[in-house]
Amino acid sequence: MIKVAIVDDHHIVLDGMEKIIAESGIAVLTGKTGTVAGCREMLKAGQPDVLMLDVGLPDGSGMDLCPQLKAEYPAMNILMLTSYAEYTVISHTLNNGASGYILKNAMPEEIVEGIRAVASGKRFLCEEVDILLKKEKSHSIVLTRREHELLKLITQGLTSTEIADKVCLGYETVRSYRKNLHIKLGAHNIVELTRIALDRKLV
Repeated sequence: MIKVAIVDDHHIVLDGMEKIIAESGIAVLTGKTGTVAGCREMLKAGQPDVLMLDVGLPDGSGMDLCPQLKAEYPAMNILMLTSYAEYTVISHTLNNGASGYILKNAMPEEIVEGIRAVASGKRFLCEEVDILLKKEKSHSIVLTRREHELLKLITQGLTSTEIADKVCLGYETVRSYRKNLHIKLGAHNIVELTRIALDRKLV
């Protein structure tokens, strides 16, 4: 049986994945957690064959965590499980150690197939991601109108509090937008975010 562990902060996702794994006949769930810190603690107790890892976590980014974990546990295969269908996010994680990428809306059969594939050392992409990568030539980043608006204010140096006051949004909502922008653009800090936004003429 393939040993699988999951890192995702949504209980509905965890419960759903646990059910799919239990019914798969090929895998068993050995651990689950919803944070980067919890993931590190879980792996100290034992490494699974496949780690299903979300991109956006409350205390960090699965995108940044992926290469760190591959360096520490090279025998462990990482299967990204996320709702981010962005070219930059997908390519970044695949280039930094992930063996596969599955969207959370994938069919159970596709998820089981992904677990089986990466456990055997193969790369796996769910159908939607595979189509996206084949179509994507320009590495374009698609932002919503609100994301464009906030990105412009961020690159102007405004703080989350100042942005919240200016656009009449809650502080936590602005923080959530900022986190998503960092993930979409593959930026680790405000300097990188600004440089990428200017280089790609997003503002």
